[in-house]
Amino acid sequence: MKKRIFSGAQPTGNLHIGNYLGALKNWVALQHEFESFFCIVNLHAITLPQDPKNLKWKTLDLARIYLASGVDPEVSTIFIQSDVSEHAELAWVLNCIARMGELERMTQFKDKSKGKIERVGAGLFTYPVLMASDILLYQTDLVPIGQDQKQHLELTRDVAERFNRDFGETFKIPEAFIPPVGAKIQSLAEPSKKMSKSDENLNGSIFLLDDADTITKKIKRAVTDSGTDIKFDQSRPAINNLLTIYQLLTDKTAEECEADFDGKGYGHFKTELAETVVEFLKPFQERVKEFDDTALEKILKIGAEKAKIIARETLKTVYDKMGIVGASN
Repeated sequence: MKKRIFSGAQPTGNLHIGNYLGALKNWVALQHEFESFFCIVNLHAITLPQDPKNLKWKTLDLARIYLASGVDPEVSTIFIQSDVSEHAELAWVLNCIARMGELERMTQFKDKSKGKIERVGAGLFTYPVLMASDILLYQTDLVPIGQDQKQHLELTRDVAERFNRDFGETFKIPEAFIPPVGAKIQSLAEPSKKMSKSDENLNGSIFLLDDADTITKKIKRAVTDSGTDIKFDQSRPAINNLLTIYQLLTDKTAEECEADFDGKGYGHFKTELAETVVEFLKPFQERVKEFDDTALEKILKIGAEKAKIIARETLKTVYDKMGIVGASN
């Protein structure tokens, strides 16, 4: 049997090129090797306030982006988190297994709640437990994640091992899949920071639905380092980041990328990079428009039904082992 992967993204903000290179591109490659579950994690989104109409629209928009990226509903299971109630049910059980101290150590919670701890919702604190539920429901072998999610996956593993120890073997212990190149695309404006959907400086991110003029302007304004050589160099994060984007979009080796710009200046490089990004995103943006709401909802309904079969079986096992009884068990 194929091993199983699970991953997802929140329907908030606008996805950028870093989201594609760090996640979606890998999903598309991995789906043919693994049994794949790709979720739109809309319950995670409400850990911070959301406009209801916008959240609904963004949820369907994200499904279009999954499909336009090449995630194939004939090969992969694509669904909305809230359509499978077992995610929330298992999250409650795991909340009773996780420890307060573990959650207090989560870096993302500390960053997002800094200076406003009395005003943030409890959901932001328990967010990693819902993530654990997402992963463990599907007896996941491998989780494609970015560097910033490693801590959350470690919590998932700890909670699963604790449950297995206390109630008997139930959950697989998932492993992380972190791509060797492109796991963390940096901001064009501040190369010391990760490219982010929530960055107030819009010049820092190339969004997947940006038009050609906007993309070109952002790349031409991108920060560069001292020196003139266009080579991969960890000590020069700005040029290293731009070259990484170029490499991942062209599928060239590092040596081939450097040879393309040997003896050439930043102006030439940025023009070439902008053209590469525009040419890559043009067909992608056309594919986004191909899926109307009716076709989309059919794909998502089928996906939820497939996901629910596995999720229900896992949850029933959990309830049985814990002595939780009810008509549905």
